[in-house]
Amino acid sequence: MLTLPNLLTLSRIVAVPLLVGFLWWPQWAAGYAIAFALYCLMGITDYFDGYLARSNGAVSRLGVFLDPIADKIMVAAVILMLVGTRDIAGVHLIAALVILLREIAVSGLREFLAPLHVSMPVSTLAKWKTTLQLVSLGGLILAGALPHETWIQVASLAALWGAAVLTLITGWDYLRVGLKHMD
Repeated sequence: MLTLPNLLTLSRIVAVPLLVGFLWWPQWAAGYAIAFALYCLMGITDYFDGYLARSNGAVSRLGVFLDPIADKIMVAAVILMLVGTRDIAGVHLIAALVILLREIAVSGLREFLAPLHVSMPVSTLAKWKTTLQLVSLGGLILAGALPHETWIQVASLAALWGAAVLTLITGWDYLRVGLKHMD
């Protein structure tokens, strides 16, 4: 049960409070730099937990359960912190809200469909959405570490909007699947 892939997934969950702590003070550029390094490390463990589980035939129910939860906890925590520190502000709050709402809705939809034995595999477009979302959030953290490099924040906010658009498209795709099973 506590295989290396599952331990890597659990490490991401355990690291979230550290990540939040380093983002707590928006004027502390060094904290943002440490948060960026930690965020990147969490992303690397996300890749390797899945890779190791599949390549070693060690895919477990615990891993299948925990991996998306770890991802959602990390994304939600980072979005909330970046909103709290005003790194995401104004109209950009809409993009962040779209991402958070979709994550909650898709999780609820998966929970609803599970007893019906209806699977909702992750689409290629959803993987692109996740990649763009993670890059945008990482970029916003990096922008806090390098506050004089304003292009990083501009590019990251543009990527956040791109992720929000893909979020709407993939969320609609998942909802269409789910609606077929609702009466």
